[in-house]
Amino acid sequence: MITAEQIKNKFGACYIADDLTYKMGIDLRFSAHLALRFKDLVVLETCTGGGFSAISLARYASHVYTVEIDKSRMQVAKRNAKIAGVDQKITFINDDVLQIDFRKAIPKIESAFLDPDWADRGKNHIYRFINSNTQPPSDVLLCAIMSITPNITLIQPPYINSEEFNHLPPHECEQLYLGKSHELYCLHFGELIKFTGTSRYIV
Repeated sequence: MITAEQIKNKFGACYIADDLTYKMGIDLRFSAHLALRFKDLVVLETCTGGGFSAISLARYASHVYTVEIDKSRMQVAKRNAKIAGVDQKITFINDDVLQIDFRKAIPKIESAFLDPDWADRGKNHIYRFINSNTQPPSDVLLCAIMSITPNITLIQPPYINSEEFNHLPPHECEQLYLGKSHELYCLHFGELIKFTGTSRYIV
């Protein structure tokens, strides 16, 4: 059972989180680092979860529109945004991100932060980007959102063979580390690229 102290240490405050949202939420030290790239932009975020990335984004972005298919998770994320004092900068949308007509739902999207669910599927599970097995599929999601904005950050599990990213448009492949532990791949596209190629961020 996750304790309030563990939640505070990972996300920065005494937010609401169950075991799954705690496990899947991005550590504040990473989400704050990534959110800096979205300064003053209107951001579409997908797969809200407990709302922790949306909170970090809202501290820098002009506004965040976040989409979550699970209504109960969305309600928790709303409560967490209120605890953080950024709820007025976040619009919550309870829907399937692959089914939304964004041009009607959100008139102006300047960038996107995509963090599909890649929860542990067991010790023999093999993570993929091509024919992705995240939820929603990372490759399908990226293609869909690229038709809306070129300025995208896509979060990926550290277990994927990075050669699966080689066919993608020019991007920065940022590797995020906690000490010596590789925790995430972050693929940055468009104006969110600092430089094309591989970079590393270590906490």
